[in-house]
Amino acid sequence: MAQNILKILRSSLTLALLTTILLHSADANSGTNSKHKKKKQTAKVINSQIIKENVHFLEWKGIQELKQVMLTQHQFDSAEFDRIFEKVRFVEAAVQSMKPMPIGKPKNWKVYRSRFVETARVNAGLLFWERNEPVLQQVESEFGIPAEIIVGLIGVETIYGKNMGKFNAIDAITTLAFSYPDTPNKEQRSAFFKNELIQLLLWSRESKIDPLEIKASYAGAIGLCQFMPSSLRSYAIDFDHDGKIDLRGSETDAIGSVANYLVRHGWKKGLPYAFPASLYSTNLSQETENKELLDILGKGLRASFTLDQLKPRFTTPDANAPTNIMYGVIDLQNGDDPTEYWLGTENFFAITQYNRSYFYAMSVIDLGKAINLARTKN
Repeated sequence: MAQNILKILRSSLTLALLTTILLHSADANSGTNSKHKKKKQTAKVINSQIIKENVHFLEWKGIQELKQVMLTQHQFDSAEFDRIFEKVRFVEAAVQSMKPMPIGKPKNWKVYRSRFVETARVNAGLLFWERNEPVLQQVESEFGIPAEIIVGLIGVETIYGKNMGKFNAIDAITTLAFSYPDTPNKEQRSAFFKNELIQLLLWSRESKIDPLEIKASYAGAIGLCQFMPSSLRSYAIDFDHDGKIDLRGSETDAIGSVANYLVRHGWKKGLPYAFPASLYSTNLSQETENKELLDILGKGLRASFTLDQLKPRFTTPDANAPTNIMYGVIDLQNGDDPTEYWLGTENFFAITQYNRSYFYAMSVIDLGKAINLARTKN
């Protein structure tokens, strides 16, 4: 009897052990299959990225249409065009960077400003100013643009050459010209980058530079001052007189080119930039006041009012504000805090032609002033 019980127990244990082994084996196989699937999925993602990076642009209809434009309108060499675009690569990072940010917190000027007017950038600006002081003095004399504006702008753009971009300009611009992300302004932006691509090809031919060798930002902006190719062709100058324009390697060329750009976009010698402003309520209804405010703010990037015309809605506490010039109202939103208002002159709006943003233009001014103040303290 005892022996029979022992046999039954042994059989039960054996069965349990076999069951455990089988279950473990099934789990192991399942895990292996899962890992295999993950590897397959990963491979698909990687292959997809490789395909995107190595698209054959020459086979694209849009590129062939561009080729005809280059050959017929600009007498571009056919073989050279093919040589270039056989090597052009798709840049997914450029596409992703152009996608609009998700709707979130409201604009905040103080947060934006803190990214640019900070210790590291001010210190870099001091060094830049010091090693380029003679050139900056020359620019102020010839173009009428204070050194603090030039230094502030190049500091905001690239931290004096630290962040000029590592993309191939032609890769980034071609990608955005023919694969701009789906946004409300896609058609307009695609047309913009197609023109920039043409300008890049023309400039590289004129300068005897291989377009495949030109480095830029993800948007195709080039050099310390981040000129797009059209601006490079129209406004960049050989300010060091060495026979070539080099916005990456020559700080002198970059300084002179920024000055030339601003003057060509309305900068006036001796004119101030901006004055703090106060917004006042009137006896009108809230609806009427809001409409009036929107009308004042909706004049675009230009100075459209005299001080008298802005009263009684806006005044400035600065007694140095000239009464014989034009102003535009600048609204710098501060998230949940009250909006900060300024009165901008034509020189302020000249900076907005470089980048169509009040935040940008005011950051250029504030960074330049912070660096200038640090110079006087030192």
